[in-house]
Amino acid sequence: MAFKFKSSGTKFTDPVVANAIAPKLPIGIKTPMSLGDNRSGIFSMNFELRDQVEDNLRNLLLTNYGERLGKFDFGANLRSLVSEVTSGEDFESRAMNQIQDSVTKYMPYVSLESFGVEFDKNPPKGMAVANIRMQYTVQQAGIFSKSISVKIYAVG
Repeated sequence: MAFKFKSSGTKFTDPVVANAIAPKLPIGIKTPMSLGDNRSGIFSMNFELRDQVEDNLRNLLLTNYGERLGKFDFGANLRSLVSEVTSGEDFESRAMNQIQDSVTKYMPYVSLESFGVEFDKNPPKGMAVANIRMQYTVQQAGIFSKSISVKIYAVG
């Protein structure tokens, strides 16, 4: 008895399969963490590469040395630099160097394009607040001149 393959499934070339849109799989957890929906699971997730890269870069900028378990030197270590702002005139160049070093080490696919910093004129008493803005590109992922900004709070 011979087996016939006519009814054994659907071919990839069939229009139903060829035109089907596969659901996007999650790339990583979205921070700050929040409860997810049916699509994400227990936590909210990033489904687009550009969102995950931005999330990772933001976390790198906001993390100080010793805050990441198992990677004591992870982060840009900017909080300690912002707390010294009153005594340092070369804040901008030191911040740029620290950011460039950490991005080169942990996110080498990111090319930093521009950098700017402004300090809050009326920060909360006893604090220093730096607003850092950057533009970056990830050429391999088709992300060009994307902006990111973070606020660094430090006891001044």
